[in-house]
Amino acid sequence: MPIINRVADLSDEIATWRRDFHENPELLYDVHRTAGIVAEKLKAFGCDEVVTGIGQTGVVGVIRGRSNGSGKVIGLRADMDALPIEEATDLPYKSRTPGKMHACGHDGHTAMLLGAAKYLTETRNFDGTAIMIFQPAEEGGAGGDAMVKDGLMERFGVQEVYGMHNMPGLPVGQFAVRPGSIMAAADRFSITIEGKGSHAARPHDGIDTILVASHVVTALQSIASRNVDPLESVVVSVCMIKAGETFNVIPQTAEILGTVRTLSPAVQDLAEGRVRAILENVCAAFGAKATIEYWRGYPVTVNDVEKTSFIAGVAKQIAGESGVDTAVQPMMGSEDFSFMLNERPGAYIFVGNGDTAGLHHPAYNFDDDAAPYGVSLWAKIIESGMPAR
Repeated sequence: MPIINRVADLSDEIATWRRDFHENPELLYDVHRTAGIVAEKLKAFGCDEVVTGIGQTGVVGVIRGRSNGSGKVIGLRADMDALPIEEATDLPYKSRTPGKMHACGHDGHTAMLLGAAKYLTETRNFDGTAIMIFQPAEEGGAGGDAMVKDGLMERFGVQEVYGMHNMPGLPVGQFAVRPGSIMAAADRFSITIEGKGSHAARPHDGIDTILVASHVVTALQSIASRNVDPLESVVVSVCMIKAGETFNVIPQTAEILGTVRTLSPAVQDLAEGRVRAILENVCAAFGAKATIEYWRGYPVTVNDVEKTSFIAGVAKQIAGESGVDTAVQPMMGSEDFSFMLNERPGAYIFVGNGDTAGLHHPAYNFDDDAAPYGVSLWAKIIESGMPAR
């Protein structure tokens, strides 16, 4: 496979960086060690500018090509944060921090973008400006949104932007992408049902919140089965029900927590409306009352059609025609790179991570053999998107 020769030479060094990040995971915006190492390396590589503190703890490196006749500016983004998961591996570089691990491969993403930065500062074989974006707080903290709100795109003149994530189950050396919606919007809801507590032997004296909650949960599943076009996508998952403290008391209140995943704004609006209507009417039928808090989370991740075609073509330079799936099924997980794609055209692509445990699993591990493919993709995006004159 045509991995860039210089990138292949850097593979061991990139793996060393990655394993250090893996040993020292940090959460959300508290990525000071990781961001500090990133900034130090970008400066040592010879980036023209290194700016810290974008979106609290984000780092940006600016690399100018040999010329700038094109005036183009392309951004490449990697996420740096880990997850609050206890690692369950025997790796020699397993997490040193109890309750934290890189279970999603952001250690690999950071190392790959650093590898691309090192290569691009050495070669500068492009006409324009490359922006290396290292983002905190992807795992639920909306760090992408924070960087955007901190002026990322305007300050650095980013015209188009690309993101990459590893994919367990996809063979190492392969890529997967699609135009349009590729990852879902992620909304959350918190429901409190108020009934009337009573002795378990006298349910007719009360309003049973557990019964009401059970009907609400069942009715919520009708959103996917009976409200949304079957050719569209929606997932409504109730993930917590909390009510009662003992075996012989019908509780006064019940709490329900859940998430709604959608691939289009229209279905997102429909689903929220149905959640609210179901809750109100089911509770009314039983004489209970309810309150709901509903939060719109990460937006749908939408790949620009033209930029998807471009990145797929670049990936084929590395993996060949058969090594790039250009119609991968959308995923109902969410990704805060969506905030960046809402500001600038670009695309989000998956790189194969081979036969490993799934994302967010305590036995997950990023495959270092995947890194040269990801680094080569980053480098070729810059060299192909802004060819040297």
